Amino acid sequence: MSLEQSNMMVVALARLLRDGETAFHGVASPIPMLAILLAQKLQAPNLTYINITGSVNPSPASFTSSTADPVLLRGTASIFTLADAFDLAARGKLDTAFLSGVQIDRHGNINMSAIGDYAKPKVRLPGGAGSAFLTETAGRILAWRTRHDSKTFVDRVNFITAAGARLDRVITPLCVFALRDGELKVESIHYYSGPNDVKANTGFEVQVDSSTPFTHPPTKEETEALDELDPDLIRLVEF
Repeated sequence: MSLEQSNMMVVALARLLRDGETAFHGVASPIPMLAILLAQKLQAPNLTYINITGSVNPSPASFTSSTADPVLLRGTASIFTLADAFDLAARGKLDTAFLSGVQIDRHGNINMSAIGDYAKPKVRLPGGAGSAFLTETAGRILAWRTRHDSKTFVDRVNFITAAGARLDRVITPLCVFALRDGELKVESIHYYSGPNDVKANTGFEVQVDSSTPFTHPPTKEETEALDELDPDLIRLVEF
């Protein structure tokens, strides 16, 4: 099921990207990386792609599991540092940033800091790096998480690393969440999933039933383009 899930997640993210906007992803982000490149190849040829490696609109010949690998510098239009990316966001010129987290709550808050009490956590997490800054300055946040269960999607995160005010959507292996009126709502359920799957694996109440729209499966064009971009299935690394 993982290939089907990864394809759906990449495609669902790619469909959200708009022609002419600027998008950025950080480390450990194979799925957003491929979503950006897929969008450029299909519906958004004028999308400007910036990554944490420091490249702008690269044309990598291949990928590795690291999204901070020098292969992502191939064909870059310039060297664009992380400080430049934050400056771009602060000036209101970064349209979309991709984030993930260990916990995401019903209000779209993201936890990348600690599980349990922050002073004496059960698990100390890597931290948010620049996520708290980007959630306040980027035009919108697209989040993704390859694990959808009640420990990940919780009623309230143990610690707010990044507040969810500018979170637009969250893509999971089961569904698409949209943040509307301050709460995550199920916008669509992936075609291989169902309402009961989403309810059983979400740690807060969600309104889903047989009338909830299904996410359209990847088209032949989307699947072929994705396979061309990622023949080595780097997109499975996150699973």
